[in-house]
Amino acid sequence: MFFFISAIIAFVVLGLLVFLVLFEPGLKYEVAAPPYPLDSNEFLRLLGALADAQVHDQSQIEVLTNGDVYFPAELEAIRNAKQSIHVEAYILYKGEISRKFVDALAERARAGVSVKMVIDSIGSFSTPNSYFDDLRAAGGRVEWYQPITWWNFKRFNNRTHREVIVIDGELAFTGGSGIADVWWNGDGKPRWRETMFRVEGDLVTGLQTTFAENWLEASGEILVGGDCFPTEDIEQEDVPEHATAGLCVISSPQAGRSTRARVLFQVLLASAKKEILVTSPYFLPDESARQEMIKAVQRGVDVRVITPGDHADHLLTRRSSRSRYGDLLKGGVRISEYQPAMIHAKILLIDGIWAVVGSTNFDNRSFGINDEVNLAARDTALAARLEEDFARDWAQSKPVTLEEWERRPMSERVVELLGKVIERQQ
Repeated sequence: MFFFISAIIAFVVLGLLVFLVLFEPGLKYEVAAPPYPLDSNEFLRLLGALADAQVHDQSQIEVLTNGDVYFPAELEAIRNAKQSIHVEAYILYKGEISRKFVDALAERARAGVSVKMVIDSIGSFSTPNSYFDDLRAAGGRVEWYQPITWWNFKRFNNRTHREVIVIDGELAFTGGSGIADVWWNGDGKPRWRETMFRVEGDLVTGLQTTFAENWLEASGEILVGGDCFPTEDIEQEDVPEHATAGLCVISSPQAGRSTRARVLFQVLLASAKKEILVTSPYFLPDESARQEMIKAVQRGVDVRVITPGDHADHLLTRRSSRSRYGDLLKGGVRISEYQPAMIHAKILLIDGIWAVVGSTNFDNRSFGINDEVNLAARDTALAARLEEDFARDWAQSKPVTLEEWERRPMSERVVELLGKVIERQQ
């Protein structure tokens, strides 16, 4: 009898936990537009305070469009490393490009460079631990983030979705791309459309801090030293003439449900006066974000969104995304679906002034469950460069009309219902 009662209690508790995971209501985000111009230092400092991020103003960010551009740049930087290489990745799959990376890292480790990697154990589940044997034999260290163990069960759903490479504490790369052939040669399909960013200057410190956080989580070691955080002050004459001001926003889930990334996005959406351009591979904005976009249209802002078309890699997520188009289309938001390939870039542009780039998708998993990182940059030249990419992607995308959306087939609507059940996990 005792066993029977215990089993019933355990079943009820498990059922309650599953119910809370699947159906817990999302946190509402409401904000009035800040009383400062978007290009002002006051707005920059306010954003830094709200996102709990240090303000930097001595950096340069270079846009690297698609894997045939950014993978060679990353490999060149790795091969030129003198002191340290730190890599954090959600996805690292066995293949041609990952072998190039592992070989380059092993060569640097043999040369005495400190090589450390944090790989997400679920995102890279198909990659065996033995894949890094040569790197470890050369002196490199590879740690798995949140491996599947009984003591990690309560954190199993928390993944590191960050994609970061830091070289010698002075040069970094970040964006949405993992290390896999889908971004390199397409792996038998059209190569994924992606954007990464080469970063120099004081914003690199924020990206190094990002890596250090999850290196501690994975290895138990706190990173210190000049090879991680160079101590030399940047001389004024070394500051580039066109320096980027911005923030490195490190976002992790919190018990109170709010995250820094979500605050960052909501404040910028509410502050737009001319233009909001969104590129997102997994576009599932919550009610607060949808209402903020609609309010932006009502005050005369041009709001456009690019999402994946038929090449989307997750059918359920695509259906869940499309289920949210209705009120946005009715509210005047323009949505277009990218046709040539899967589009995986994650970019938010505000008024040609602010650019947010990094690993965060426009969905609950990025805003409330995963560890993420974003660079929020106040830089008109960077925004203009990214608008060029947006214009090309928009030209290769198919607009979604309200009439078409309302006529979507029953088969699509049925899948949408399943998506609604687990929408808090997407």
